[in-house]
Amino acid sequence: MAIIITDECINCGACEPECPNTAIYEGADDWRYKDGTSLKGKIVLPDGTEVDAEAAQTPISDDIYYIVPGKCTECKGFHEEPQCAAVCPVDCCVPDDNHVESEETLLNRQAFLHNE
Repeated sequence: MAIIITDECINCGACEPECPNTAIYEGADDWRYKDGTSLKGKIVLPDGTEVDAEAAQTPISDDIYYIVPGKCTECKGFHEEPQCAAVCPVDCCVPDDNHVESEETLLNRQAFLHNE
C-alpha cells in the first residue's frame, strides 16, 4: 500500500529528500509525474489514464507535506523499508489503508516510473 502523511505532520521536510520517486511534496506545491522519474510527455498510466507527465497536478494537501499515491512504491526496488517513515521524527508517515497494493504492484510501479 502507499504511505500517507497524517495531520500530525510538523512540516519539518525530513521525508521529502528521502523519497526515491519524488512522491513527496510540500503542502500547496503542485506535483508532476516527471519529477524524480524518467517519465516525459504524454504517458499512459498503469490504470489506462493518459496524462502529460510534465503537466502540473493539483496538490493533495494545502497544509502539510503529502505523498502522491500513484508515485509511492513504499521504496520497493530501492530500500528495505519506506524511507519517509524511517526519518520522520513524529511517526506521521504511515500505511494508507485507502491504497492497499501488493508488492508486485509496487515493484511494477517502480519499474514504470523509472523505465526499467
